[in-house]
Amino acid sequence: MRRRLLVTSLGVVLAGLALAGCSSSKASSTDKTLNVTLPSEPATADPNKATDTNSGSLIYQTMQGLYTYSKDNKVVPGVATKVVAPTNNGKTYTFNLRHNAKWANGDPVTAQDFVYSFQRQVDPKTKAQYANIFDSLVNYDKIQAGKMSPDKLGVKALGKYKLQVNLSKTVPYFNSLLADKYMPLDQKFVEKYGQQYGTSAEKTMTNGPYKLVGWTGSNSTWSYDKNPHYWNAKAVKINKVDVTVTKDQNTAADLFKSNKVQETTITGQYVRANANNKDLQTHLTGRLQYLYFNNKKSATNSENLRQAVSYVVDRGTLTKQVLQDGSKPAMSMVPKGDQKDPSNGKDMATETGNLLPYDLAKAKDYWNKYLKETGKSSATLNLLTDDTDEDKHVGTYIQSNMQKYFKGAKVTVTSIPHAQHVARDFAGNFEINLTGWSTNWPDASDFLSLAAKGNTVNFTGWNDNQFNKLLNDANAKSGQARYDGLVAANKRLMAVKGLVPLYQPSEAKLVSDKVGGLSYSLLNEAQYQYAYWK
Repeated sequence: MRRRLLVTSLGVVLAGLALAGCSSSKASSTDKTLNVTLPSEPATADPNKATDTNSGSLIYQTMQGLYTYSKDNKVVPGVATKVVAPTNNGKTYTFNLRHNAKWANGDPVTAQDFVYSFQRQVDPKTKAQYANIFDSLVNYDKIQAGKMSPDKLGVKALGKYKLQVNLSKTVPYFNSLLADKYMPLDQKFVEKYGQQYGTSAEKTMTNGPYKLVGWTGSNSTWSYDKNPHYWNAKAVKINKVDVTVTKDQNTAADLFKSNKVQETTITGQYVRANANNKDLQTHLTGRLQYLYFNNKKSATNSENLRQAVSYVVDRGTLTKQVLQDGSKPAMSMVPKGDQKDPSNGKDMATETGNLLPYDLAKAKDYWNKYLKETGKSSATLNLLTDDTDEDKHVGTYIQSNMQKYFKGAKVTVTSIPHAQHVARDFAGNFEINLTGWSTNWPDASDFLSLAAKGNTVNFTGWNDNQFNKLLNDANAKSGQARYDGLVAANKRLMAVKGLVPLYQPSEAKLVSDKVGGLSYSLLNEAQYQYAYWK
C-alpha cells in the first residue's frame, strides 16, 4: 500500500555542483528530460486521501510540507524556515514559514493552508483512510468520533506565516511526519473541485519542486514539470521528468537498456541477470509485504486458517528462489532497521528473533483444524494481489504450497491493477489479500497499528483485546518502557497471526550512469529535485 507508500536546499546545491562549470552545458542539461517508471498506477494526488505507494510517490515529488528530506535523507526545513525544538515538554511546535514558499499558481503557501489540510484530513466527512497520522494532535479522538468540530484540532495559524501545532502526547518520530505526511492544501482550489480534488492533474494544486502535468487519473504516462514558483526553484536542475507506468519486467529492462528511461525498478530474475551491472542499485526498504484475512467473511474468519497459511510459507524459499532480488524473510511484523532498543542499540527485528518459522507439520495440523471447524472436507479460497510481476509470482507460490500440502484446498488468484486493488481493500471485497505497507518514520508502532482496532486501514475486521491493550499501553509510555511494550505487542500479534508477514522487500533500481543526485534509503525513494545530468 503506502509507499510506500514511496515523502533541501543543501542537498540540491551539492547535487548542482557538477553542472557549475559551463553555462551552455548547464542550460542544455536542464532542458533534457529525465525518464522514469512506476510499477503501477497511483490512486490519487490528494495527500489527505493517499494510502498507496504509487500515490505516495507522486505526492513525494510534487508536494512539500513544513520539513522535507535532503539528498542524503536527513530531515531539513521545507516550507518552515528551520527545524524547531518543541516546547511544553515536547508537545508544542511553533513554525515560521518562508515568505517565498508558493503554490504552482503563484499564490503564497500560508499557515492557514496547513490548518485547513490537517482539519480536512481529520474531519470524518472526508473519510480519509489514513486520518490517524494526526492521532497525536489535541482533540483528534473527539473529532474523529464526531463529538467535536474539526476546527478544535490542535493546530492554529498565529499569523499568515506562523503556525502552531499542539500535541496531546510526545511523538518521537514527529519530525518524520512533518517531512513526509503533513502537507498543506490550497483551500480555494480544493473547494473548487470538492470530492474530485486530486483525481487528475488539472484538479490538483502542488507546492513542491514539480507540478503535476498530464495525469488524467487513469492513464499510464504523465510528467513532473519544474514549478517556477517553488521557493528553491533555482536549485532544481532538471526541468521535466516523464513518468511511465511499467508493470512488466521485460519492458522495464528493455526501456532502460535502450536509454528510453534512466531510472526503473526491477525484480527477481532481472536483478540476478544484472548483478554485475554498474547501473544496479539495491537496498532494503522500510516495507513489509504481508497477508491479511477478511474476518467479516465466514470462510476466512479463522485463526486456524491464518496459522496454517503462515506455517506453510517457506519465507527463505520465497525470497531466495521466487523473488531473487535481495528481499529478506519477515521474522515478525517489524522489519529490519525499523527501530532500535534504547538500552543497547540493537535492532528490534533481530533482537526479537524469528516468530514466523516454516513448519509443514504444524501447517497441516492447523489446516485440518480449520476444515473441522467449518464442517467441510475441502475449501476454495481466493487470494487477491496486484497485477505486477512480483505479486503474481508471490501469489502463485502461496497458491502452489497451499494446494500441495493442504488436503482439499483449492486456491484461486485474482491479480488486478493497484488502484482497483485498493478500492477492493476499502470495500472489504476480498478473502485473503496480499498487500504491503511502507513506513515513513522509524518506529514499530506504524506496522503494529495495522492490526489495531479503530485503525482506518485495518481492512481485516480482526480485533484482539489483548493486542490492543499492549499496543495502547506501549504508546502511552516513552523510552525503554515504550520499546518493551511494542515488543510485547509484536509477539502477541504474531502468536495469534492477526496478520501474516511474508518478507521485507529489497528495492532494485537501474539508474543511468549519466544521472547523478539520486539516492535511496530504508525510508525514502530518490527525489528528482536533486537529480542532475552528469
